[in-house]
Amino acid sequence: MDPTTSAPHELLDALQRDPYPLYARARQAEGLTFVPELDAWLVARDADVREVLLRPEDFSSARSLRPDVLPSPAAFGVLARGFAARPTVVSTDGAAHRRHRAPINRGLSAARVAALTPYAAEVATALVDGFAADGRTELMASYAGRLPGAVVGRLIGFAPEDVPTAVHGGHRAEQLLFRPLPEDEQLAAAEDVVALQHLLDRYARARHADPRDDLCSLMVASVATDGSPELTVDQRAELVANLQNLLIAGHLTTTALIGTTLLHLLRHRDQWELLRSRPDLIPGAVEEAIRYDTAVQGFRRTTTRPVALAGTELPAGATVFVAYGSANRDEARHPDADTFDITRPAGPTRHVGFGHGAHGCPGSQLARAQLRITLELFTRRFPGLRLAEDEEVVMRPTLIHRSPLELPLEW
Repeated sequence: MDPTTSAPHELLDALQRDPYPLYARARQAEGLTFVPELDAWLVARDADVREVLLRPEDFSSARSLRPDVLPSPAAFGVLARGFAARPTVVSTDGAAHRRHRAPINRGLSAARVAALTPYAAEVATALVDGFAADGRTELMASYAGRLPGAVVGRLIGFAPEDVPTAVHGGHRAEQLLFRPLPEDEQLAAAEDVVALQHLLDRYARARHADPRDDLCSLMVASVATDGSPELTVDQRAELVANLQNLLIAGHLTTTALIGTTLLHLLRHRDQWELLRSRPDLIPGAVEEAIRYDTAVQGFRRTTTRPVALAGTELPAGATVFVAYGSANRDEARHPDADTFDITRPAGPTRHVGFGHGAHGCPGSQLARAQLRITLELFTRRFPGLRLAEDEEVVMRPTLIHRSPLELPLEW
């Protein structure tokens, strides 16, 4: 069967483009709902989502990013020229998770985020200057897909000329594992992923030899603790896996959030006009956008033993999809949850848009900073900003980084 036209993927695409009706039904159902398209039990209610995320001993993260699509044997042959997969901060729990996360937490401290924010504002302004006189732009390509890559590249320690290759490789890794592609495209994507991995490996080895004040150096130091002048193959593979994960999470999630934030503000014109007249509402608008249409809709967890959740008995080895996006539309926690309201009482603990518990996103404050910069800049520079009337906005078929495929804007 051609993987680009198979019926199961068409059903999965439809669900991923608009999962909210399914979520609403699942929240009203008794117990958990099994979703064949996800091959998982859907954890849809806010209380149940939080419970799972606080029980890592019962709900393992080991297969949290199980691919929706398995690459072909030929694509695996290409990937073999890179580095074998290793557990990362996303796919570990307990002591292993804390070890992977420690340097990331240090690299994303409040002080480091504050120091990086002026650079983010500088890049954002330069990007806007590039299209401000045109009266029209496709935001995902001209801005949303470029700002986060530049920022996470500076955070990790990339030279500016390497950022486009790194960002492209991150996109291709997601496509290869979560989109049905014809084999020739799989092979091309695999080549790009291998190129990214070798780039990350070069940075890891360079920072081991000559540490700098960047996140790559912190991650290398956390792995290379034996004083050896060279990294071992296992150390290099672990660093490549964690750097690749950090890169993808750091730019794809924020790219998605920028796109959906502006999409919903402009679809709800009264909210855009209110925000334009009251810049003090920008922090609340950021939180509401994250809640209303969450970029990372959820992650999988696997039961480690027979457990009961929401009245449903699950055997050991069962897969659940922990739906942050559904929890954030749960009326039991968010009154009028389907209403986009930037004046809603906000706070980072009121939603699970960046996860909850030990796996809460360590880059959440950096993502928020970029959203704030974007809203400050766009409300000031483009008061008449609007969605292009002649083009339909289509959402990307993914639950990992939910965003518009394209977002044509006019002013």
